[in-house]
Amino acid sequence: MSATVIVADDDAAIRTVLRQALSRAGFQVKLTDTAAGLLKLVADGQGDVVVSDVILPDGDGLETVPKLLALRPGLRIIVISAQNTLSTAVRATEQGAFDYLPKPFDLDELVRAVTAALADSGDSDTPELGDDSPLIGRSPAMQDVYRIIARVVPNDLTVMILGESGTGKELVARAIHDLGARRRKPFIALNMAAIPRELIESELFGHERGAFTGAAARTAGKFEQAQGGTLFLDEIGDMPLEAQTRLLRVLQSGEFTTVGGVRSQHADVRIVSATNQDLKTLTEAGRFREDLYYRLNVVPLSLPPLRARAEDVPVLSRHFLDRAAAEGLPRKSLDPGALAALAAHNWPGNVRELENLMRRLAVLERGDVIGAAAVEAVIGQASRPAAPQSDLPESLGAAAAQHIGRYFSSFGPALPPDGVYDRLLAEVEKPLILACLEATGGNQLKAAKLLGINRNTLRRKLDDLAINVEATRR
Repeated sequence: MSATVIVADDDAAIRTVLRQALSRAGFQVKLTDTAAGLLKLVADGQGDVVVSDVILPDGDGLETVPKLLALRPGLRIIVISAQNTLSTAVRATEQGAFDYLPKPFDLDELVRAVTAALADSGDSDTPELGDDSPLIGRSPAMQDVYRIIARVVPNDLTVMILGESGTGKELVARAIHDLGARRRKPFIALNMAAIPRELIESELFGHERGAFTGAAARTAGKFEQAQGGTLFLDEIGDMPLEAQTRLLRVLQSGEFTTVGGVRSQHADVRIVSATNQDLKTLTEAGRFREDLYYRLNVVPLSLPPLRARAEDVPVLSRHFLDRAAAEGLPRKSLDPGALAALAAHNWPGNVRELENLMRRLAVLERGDVIGAAAVEAVIGQASRPAAPQSDLPESLGAAAAQHIGRYFSSFGPALPPDGVYDRLLAEVEKPLILACLEATGGNQLKAAKLLGINRNTLRRKLDDLAINVEATRR
């Protein structure tokens, strides 16, 4: 007999769509539109998996999760919600949900989640988590980030945060710490790129008096300072090989010694690392230890660049203006033209660039309302109408050359962050896949055939590029 899935949602249309998708996948489906109805079905022994919305007419779906688990411990519950915030994802995990899917989601993704829930036999214990949301944004790209954070918060797995400069990697590391069981212990951050190579081992592990010239007293290293808490190793790709070897030994043994010391100390820390470099390429070039890479990359978490989450720009802009006002700068707001100008910008410096821009506007703009002209003046490029067809480059290669030239010029005399090859190829790949999906009405099988790749490869790329398939369906 096939498994039974209980679907609880107060929207009749959504219930119908979910029932059809789950029925096609071979599941029995029972529907309810209330928390009371959901509790009754589970109390009657029905359902192998529950799919429940957060908003139900007679109660909070998240608050219903513990009640369901009290009726039937081990029941797998998948929470769905249009409240696409980090707080919702974390609360779902906190309450004991097996998975969290932000609306809108691909129906195939729901079927996979239900299948995984049926196959899962682990426990669902989670720490008590706070309700604050340290990250801003509700775009589909950020939903994947929130779901991974919610999954790693209850455990001590090593996390590798990947992303361009300015995307907020330290903020994510702090969120993982602040929402986890170690939140009452220290969060210690160390930027490998900012420390002279000869001092990195001393910074990490500390040193004894007289260990080297200038070591006038014993100094505790970051591992010792972070005991019981989290150690965030930023720009890990810049760590010299000799320090990599010592770090690997600590991760393997759980113990370390200070520079010049002989007594081993227990390393009770959670390691979260971050980089904007391609560590795989560094390992192939012999600049990063492969065994350390796999130790650090237990759970990879990719942060999207701001240009991949343009729908978050307005809320981020307002957030940074509010923060500037709270810090004593003049309070400002943005008119629709200013928001349009912000949305048109490519944001090579990502969220950090946007924050700096909002602070600058708060200081420089005389009026209370910021307009498009002020935004364009500060960005340094006025919005221009689309060029007529005759002015377009003759080929895709020529267009790419123009774009790449502008991209490099945007950094002035400095170089862009490492990883230009993958970053720019991804910019071409995403619109190409979107065009094929739109041309095929969101049919992934046809789109994969049109692209000349298999469907599994396409699905992986949809996840990697945070592409919303539902938006292309017709």
